[in-house]
Amino acid sequence: MVRVKGGVTALKRRKNVLKKAKGFRFGRSTKERMAKEALLHAGNHAFAHRRDKKSDFRRLWTTRINAAVRALGLGSYSKFIDTLKKKDVALDRKVLSTLAKDHPEVFERVTKEIA
Repeated sequence: MVRVKGGVTALKRRKNVLKKAKGFRFGRSTKERMAKEALLHAGNHAFAHRRDKKSDFRRLWTTRINAAVRALGLGSYSKFIDTLKKKDVALDRKVLSTLAKDHPEVFERVTKEIA
């Protein structure tokens, strides 16, 4: 079998790995083995945190709605959401949170409608 020299391919692979690790600290941006390891971990964290981001935002929306509802003297978040469900209001938490934060007068009108 003919010998195949892999220099060009190896250099290309090494260059791509180091390009992806640009900006990493210490040896992880300059040493191929450390860069590969860092990229593996970075990919795992990115995957996990894309999932976490969804729950983080839902928690933020809940907090904002709760603060706005309590400021209007309507009890708690859970009672407010329960009332929304009973009245068949089709606004989700993201929209309610945006209203509470950016348009408090509109949020107050919405709460008056369901109360």
